[in-house]
Amino acid sequence: MNFLARFAFVSFLCVTLTACQSAYYSAMEQVGVHKRDILVDRVEDTRESQEDAQEQFKDALEQFKSVVSFDGGKLDDLYNRLQNEYDDSVSAAEEVSNHIDEVEQVSEDLFEEWEEELTKYSNASLRAQSASKLRETKARYADLLRSLKKAEKRMPPVLSALQDNVLFLKHNLNARAIGSLKSEYQGIKSNIDLLIVDMEKAITESNRFIKQMEQG
Repeated sequence: MNFLARFAFVSFLCVTLTACQSAYYSAMEQVGVHKRDILVDRVEDTRESQEDAQEQFKDALEQFKSVVSFDGGKLDDLYNRLQNEYDDSVSAAEEVSNHIDEVEQVSEDLFEEWEEELTKYSNASLRAQSASKLRETKARYADLLRSLKKAEKRMPPVLSALQDNVLFLKHNLNARAIGSLKSEYQGIKSNIDLLIVDMEKAITESNRFIKQMEQG
């Protein structure tokens, strides 16, 4: 596919997705659910996905600890369990990132709509109050997004380290390999601990944002 064909395809896809998003918003508004409500719902979904991811990364760390503490038994079984925990961690991380993307999408649409509607006021006082509320909401959202992004950036290094160790174990199912992995455990634990802390902060920030939005 040449450049023009790719450009045309991407443009068509963007137009189609935009149309679908607009249709979705319109349908939701018909039942009394507006972008503000959708944003709150998506922040809630992101919070829940982070809570799930926290537990999943803890499980992966616990399984890795079982591997480096190997004291007899079938290494194949340990490898398979670690591989499964890694795969589940990848899925959990993708779920978190997808929800963050959805939060960003609806927030952009909400703020764009809000900006446009400010121009429709004939009452200067009401317009000023709405503009002030918009600035306040944007500031709250900026704090939330920074927190979400900080936690999100913690995940790839953890997943990369886990993958390295899973691959190493896959091709070296012996006691010597276990000895090599022991030196990796503390580094992975430290990174997961930091990830958990940042996710907890993001969850707290999500709760604060949701409460503030619901209070108006």
